[in-house]
Amino acid sequence: MQMTMIQALRSAMDVMLARDPNVVVFGQDVGYFGGVFRCTEGLQAKHGRSRVFDAPISEGGIVGTAIGMAAYGLRPVVEVQFADYFYPASDQIVSEAARLRYRSAGDFTAPMTIRMPCGGGIFGGQTHSQSPEALFTHVCGLRTVMPSNPYDAKGLLISCIENDDPVIFLEPKRLYNGPFDGHHEKPAVPWSGHPSAEVPEGYYTVPLESASVFRAGADLTILTYGTMVFVAEAAARETGIDAEIIDLRSIWPLDLPTMVASVKKTGRCVVVHEATRTSGFGAELTALVQEHCFYHLEAPIERVTGWDTPYPHAQEWAYFPGPARVGAALLRAMEK
Repeated sequence: MQMTMIQALRSAMDVMLARDPNVVVFGQDVGYFGGVFRCTEGLQAKHGRSRVFDAPISEGGIVGTAIGMAAYGLRPVVEVQFADYFYPASDQIVSEAARLRYRSAGDFTAPMTIRMPCGGGIFGGQTHSQSPEALFTHVCGLRTVMPSNPYDAKGLLISCIENDDPVIFLEPKRLYNGPFDGHHEKPAVPWSGHPSAEVPEGYYTVPLESASVFRAGADLTILTYGTMVFVAEAAARETGIDAEIIDLRSIWPLDLPTMVASVKKTGRCVVVHEATRTSGFGAELTALVQEHCFYHLEAPIERVTGWDTPYPHAQEWAYFPGPARVGAALLRAMEK
């Protein structure tokens, strides 16, 4: 059936709550209220207050409690209301959840999923628009995932819940209700009718560490994820460049073979993400392409990102890497 990303995420949690009695869902306002973006709406009424419940405004407490639950055999799915709010829980995430399997020599694991709405495009300003994925990919023991569409969102979330490692599950909030190509001046486009909005109602998974060839092409490769998948598609369409778009989906660990095969085929590469440029995950992607594809490259790797500033409110669209900036990078890569 046709689903928005919000509905797909809700369906994933609904399926797993019914399928596995060890799954619990909690966080700020996720119970009675159904979440600030309504991703958990109706789950408490259906599954009960012991399975879906509200937590105090304490990200460290939420994540710390989830770690204890996970160590004792539960599979908690917790929501940090905005990715910008994870910082108070960073010690619990980095020093406890990510290290539990290693420090116990495999005796304990932390099978927990931390859902976080991320990214800009909604005029959220500096404290409601961040894309902190690079901070998590630096931490050994964490998995980091970011879907770009409803089908992947449900399948990936189910895979994350079933995985025995702690997973950071980032949800681009600008994609909750429809694909967004970066043209903010145009009317919003809903998910209805989009092929990726056709989502099975029951159980299915999308494998972790698997990238998707979102758009096949021969001229160059665009490595990206989240909202930028659709921005890259718009840039390719508007420039007329036959770009192959690789949607990483699983940011870390990532699907290196799919990346390498694409770049070796096209000989050119553009890396795109919304997060700040310096030490952003695009730097890692650029290094990997350089290491594995150097003799196949016909031009320097281009990188299009957010700026090295806090996410501005008044100048949101100057910060957001839109189709014009991505398109300019595609043209530069083709000219060299």
